[in-house]
Amino acid sequence: MAQILDGKLVSQKVKDEVAAEIKRLAEKGFRAPCLAVILVGDDEASKVYVRNKKRACEAVGIQSLEYLLPADTRQEELDALVDRLNRDDAVDGILVQLPLPKHLNEQSIINRIAVDKDVDAFHPHNVGKIMLGVPKLLPCTPAGVMRLLEEYSISVSGKECVVVGRSNIVGKPMAQLLLAANGTVTICHSRTPDLAAHTRRADILVVAIGKAKMITADMIQEGAVVIDVGMNRSEGKLCGDVDFEGCLQKASYITPVPGGVGLMTVAMLMQNTLTAYKLHINI
Repeated sequence: MAQILDGKLVSQKVKDEVAAEIKRLAEKGFRAPCLAVILVGDDEASKVYVRNKKRACEAVGIQSLEYLLPADTRQEELDALVDRLNRDDAVDGILVQLPLPKHLNEQSIINRIAVDKDVDAFHPHNVGKIMLGVPKLLPCTPAGVMRLLEEYSISVSGKECVVVGRSNIVGKPMAQLLLAANGTVTICHSRTPDLAAHTRRADILVVAIGKAKMITADMIQEGAVVIDVGMNRSEGKLCGDVDFEGCLQKASYITPVPGGVGLMTVAMLMQNTLTAYKLHINI
């Protein structure tokens, strides 16, 4: 039976580290880091994420600014708010909660956030830094996966790594981080024929496809490390992209949903905000 990769335990460790560093800096007379979060519209999942981020900020000593905008906010209004936060020297990080309402241009907003305040690491400049292997800020979910692997002493070097999903938020940067750690990486997606032939080769399988329980036990090899990034509802309950109960018997390590990667994402946002803050004030 697989060992559980405990996102609750590891995310708390990350937050404790961030809190300790902020406390140490405060004792030297430095101000608290500041994260500005923008939420447009009434998407329930987004509201939950924003609440979780606010609580995490409070727990570690990061000042949190919330901007809750109506769903009919115009592009010019959102642009103006981002510009103002870019200019505000008291703000270290800016996060625009995605997805945005369909009438707004997501990529335009991502491009507008100042590179050094881009705590999601979605700006093309930061994406390029990741590709070159010299990042300052890392996308929170892939970074959280890497920290989980590190905490459980799971080496990526020389391993067959398969990423299911090619989103700009998870799949593509996840592949880059695994590659940077000397994994041999395959990216699969909705057009990949015979997906199981690829997933069965994986020593480390990361699934971020957005389909409930899509990866079943017969699609993984014995002893695989299975990382489930998915968050879905099935029969009224939260579940991932992996059939957890089935794969639990076959994998060597596995993340639960909830209680796995999702918690790590919020913790790594705290780490990114601290990093952006230290870069901002030249520590």
